[in-house]
Amino acid sequence: MADPTYTPPKVWTWDKGNGGEWASINRPTAGARHDKELPRGAHPLQLYSLGTPNGQKVTIMLEELLAAGVKDAEYDAWLINIGEGDQFGSGFVSVNPNSKIPALLDCSGDKPVRVFESGAILLYLADKFGKFVPAEYPERAECLSWLMWQMSTAPLIGGGFGHFYAYAPEKYEYPINRYTMETKRILDVADKRLGETRYLAGADYTIADIAAYGWFGGFVRGDAYGDAATFLDVQSYKNLMRWGEEVGAREPVQRGRIVNRNGEGFVRERHSAADIDAVLTA
Repeated sequence: MADPTYTPPKVWTWDKGNGGEWASINRPTAGARHDKELPRGAHPLQLYSLGTPNGQKVTIMLEELLAAGVKDAEYDAWLINIGEGDQFGSGFVSVNPNSKIPALLDCSGDKPVRVFESGAILLYLADKFGKFVPAEYPERAECLSWLMWQMSTAPLIGGGFGHFYAYAPEKYEYPINRYTMETKRILDVADKRLGETRYLAGADYTIADIAAYGWFGGFVRGDAYGDAATFLDVQSYKNLMRWGEEVGAREPVQRGRIVNRNGEGFVRERHSAADIDAVLTA
């Protein structure tokens, strides 16, 4: 048990034995830790990811594009096992220097284009194919504002609330209360906005909704961080629940959610629509 009277030292030094579920892979340094090339599939779009909330954003977006008739959105999705440190391989680091999933490589042009950070990937794909983002202002500004809002909330929900509520080696009241308060404030922001309009950016479904569903969807479904939905009283956010159930009922969302995940009912790698079809019809 950590000492509650802990006083930070003048200069912090890394303690390799700091505990926690991810202690074995966390380090205070960046860069590749081993040589490992990334695989390439047959499609121009190569996604290297894992079906976490951030990873789901991109596979949902790609499935939405395909459902909208964008044939050039066909993609290969390769699983990056962050528990085994795949994100620190030289090939992955060359696509994302930050060693976080998801990362996208667009090989459709003369020179491959790398895109990292889930919000950047959503915007890149939306602009590339002219879908799910308004082209004109002020509607575009509203959409991008809600997209960036979601990006700003993810560390507080995941690295803050999720970590201390579900993953930290010890449970402490102060950090759990601190990040619970902030997470509920974030949920309230979304709930109030969704009481004004059907979707986050307005009347139309956009990348802002895709990004937000990656995180809020787990709370709406009740499968985020164990029983966190009960702890947070998510059912009380009626507008958020309405939106989450509507977005979650979309077929592309259901398809995208199961990609790059291990286990029964999931798709470890996706190289064609048939890979998802086989699981959904099993």
